Amino acid sequence: MSAALCVAVLGGAVLAALPGPSFTLSWTHSIEKTEWRESWTIADHHLVLAEARVKGTGAGMEPPPDARLSGGWFVWNPRLAPQERVVLAASDFTADHTLCAGADCRPLHGWTGATEPSPLELRVCP
Repeated sequence: MSAALCVAVLGGAVLAALPGPSFTLSWTHSIEKTEWRESWTIADHHLVLAEARVKGTGAGMEPPPDARLSGGWFVWNPRLAPQERVVLAASDFTADHTLCAGADCRPLHGWTGATEPSPLELRVCP
């Protein structure tokens, strides 16, 4: 059985379990209004950031020197240690994150049924 991704209340109950072993997370930068996208995989009970891409540069979004330009995106392979969880903030002032698992893409809170923005965490399901 392959690993599953859990979307949970920050530090608490699981709201949704999505099939693994990979997913994509994207959002629009609150100041620059530019899309940021990350591709993640599940390995050894951890979340591993495989690739990051951004459609432009600006306030806190500068791609690293090893980024390459591909199809209008700056693309690179981040050097981030495997994570036990990824915490996602929520705000009334920005659009929700988009989470794609398999061929299904939805706003993050669309996976959980929550109607109010709230911080959520992504982690590997037990």
